[in-house]
Amino acid sequence: MNTKKPLRVQWNMIIPASVLLSGVLLAGCGASAEQATTAPTNNTAATTAGNDSSTAQTTGSTSGTASTASNTASTVDPLIQQREDSSLQSTIKKMNGKMVITNPESMTVIVNKKRSLPDGYIPPDLVVPKVAFSYDGVLEKSHMRKEAAGALEKLFAASKKAGLDLRAVSGYRSYKRQVTIYNNNVATKGQAYTDRVSAKPGTSEHQTGLAIDVSGPGIGYGLEQSFGGTAEGKWLAKHAAEYGFVIRYKKGADALTGYTWEPWHIRYIGKDLAQDVTAKNLTLEEYFDEDQIQK
Repeated sequence: MNTKKPLRVQWNMIIPASVLLSGVLLAGCGASAEQATTAPTNNTAATTAGNDSSTAQTTGSTSGTASTASNTASTVDPLIQQREDSSLQSTIKKMNGKMVITNPESMTVIVNKKRSLPDGYIPPDLVVPKVAFSYDGVLEKSHMRKEAAGALEKLFAASKKAGLDLRAVSGYRSYKRQVTIYNNNVATKGQAYTDRVSAKPGTSEHQTGLAIDVSGPGIGYGLEQSFGGTAEGKWLAKHAAEYGFVIRYKKGADALTGYTWEPWHIRYIGKDLAQDVTAKNLTLEEYFDEDQIQK
């Protein structure tokens, strides 16, 4: 037969006897210091216990809510976060009549015909990667930013292990050098053709130090679309992302990137992002567009 326990026993189940005997209630439970100096009567104890229980439940509920919010925040996809932080819309501002990027030193910077680098920009950590080049000596175009150069070394080592002969052709390109290249193309090939294949000074991805043109012996280490059909070109398209690179100007994406297909032009953005971009089969313009980012 069930028998109700005395109220005193109910009190002891809520507050340890040692606390009850000392006549001290925890201040954090809402009792004042004065109230804590006197042991409560049975009725007062029951009331206080009820209040303490409600407070504990409320506190527990609040803590649970905070914990849930914290857990939700901690489960945000880091790739989504990087895409949002580097979105096209959040990294641009109008300066002197042109749209200028605000994150030139970021590994995820997006430069194109509509997004210029700041005037006078020079990457801060240019080095010469230890890879085979298609020419002798060290030139301006031999350089890349340090992180990208390290990744390129690993990519080249892997291609060599696969029995291939990739060569670096053209990496970093200063604003001054781009002026020379662009003007020469206009003079020899015309304005319309030049704008399809060459960047206006200040809008070249080569100026970031994160892009490089590569080639192979099948086309005499030149920069031609036929490179995409060579053993080196096919290997590059398949494995570039494993080392943090993407084929920047995809086939059939002229309207998005502003340039025709360049199977030789690879751009470093980091391994995780490169693999995600490649898996989604997107251009960088699409990948970093806020409208494309799934939340």
